[in-house]
Amino acid sequence: LKCSSSETGLTLSDSSTCDVKRPQFGTRILTDPRQVFQHNAWDNVEWTGEQEAAAKKKVLENSLPLPPEKQEEYDSRANEYWNGFYTIHENRFFKDRHWLFTEFPELAPQCSLNHESHPGASGAVESQQNSQDREQSGEHAALSHTDGDFPGSSATYRILEVGCGVGNTVFPILKTNNDPGLFVYCCDFSSTAVELVKSNPEYDPGRCYAFVHDLSDVEANYPIPDGTLDVIVLIFVLSALHPKKMQASISRLARLLKPGGVMLLRDYGRYDMAQLRFKKGRCLSENFYVRGDGTQVYFFTQDELHELFTQAKLEKVQNLVDRRLQVNRGKQLTMYRVWIQCNGENPPDLTVNYSHN
Repeated sequence: LKCSSSETGLTLSDSSTCDVKRPQFGTRILTDPRQVFQHNAWDNVEWTGEQEAAAKKKVLENSLPLPPEKQEEYDSRANEYWNGFYTIHENRFFKDRHWLFTEFPELAPQCSLNHESHPGASGAVESQQNSQDREQSGEHAALSHTDGDFPGSSATYRILEVGCGVGNTVFPILKTNNDPGLFVYCCDFSSTAVELVKSNPEYDPGRCYAFVHDLSDVEANYPIPDGTLDVIVLIFVLSALHPKKMQASISRLARLLKPGGVMLLRDYGRYDMAQLRFKKGRCLSENFYVRGDGTQVYFFTQDELHELFTQAKLEKVQNLVDRRLQVNRGKQLTMYRVWIQCNGENPPDLTVNYSHN
């Protein structure tokens, strides 16, 4: 695990993010190339210079952008394409992201960042203790947080997932974290996806509020006042926006955070396998592509995400590249994945630098 950005020179200010007791991205390291097909995946894989040069060459070969009118068509019909995606796949496409609580312990607020993580087991046990603590301190919230000025107004810990899809992040949070003060908001560009969330038997309006929202429409209102969220989650979501719309979207989201609230992001990194697989005729602009189903995807560098967070006045506390080697043992194939994970905080006091708190 690398705890600094080689491109930004950023050193993590929160030592807990480097806690060896919490194995971010996993701990299966390939030390002997002859053993590559012994497991389905290997973590923190270093690329050779030749491998990176080959990736750059592949991207360059397929970088001729589509005509402007075609680009505009894909952008203007984005909602239609995403609705079509969820109509076809419904809830069969994604698996529940139970790794969330290892990578983002903030989603289980009862877990100390320096506490050893035991995904699946610790959440329930520590949530019970957290519930008892709230009762003793008089902060026990009502079973339903839907009364009041806005949904979840009486909650003591609020999480928003942007780009929730069919709920593969939301439902694990609700199942694992039984903190009575928790309220989870989730939104998606696709009305089809939101309806699938609401129709899920595990959807509880007393603990969750799903709504349709276009992240790129910064003039559209959220059903939550500014300065009220503890956590905002974006998992492979920002990459679906046109690059020119990303900064305004992140800056608007950041306004929803409380002082001390955090924005958690995980998304596609530059030269990920998915980028290298695009054929000619799929490039919209530099590192921005359209898939066969019409949905769009961008591939980030650490520098780009660092700049997006900084311009949104978020203090960066994490900026990590996860280079993972996935293996198809049956076909003897290797597939290199590149993801970037960021964690930015809305400073408790804007006059104080977070790294010196």
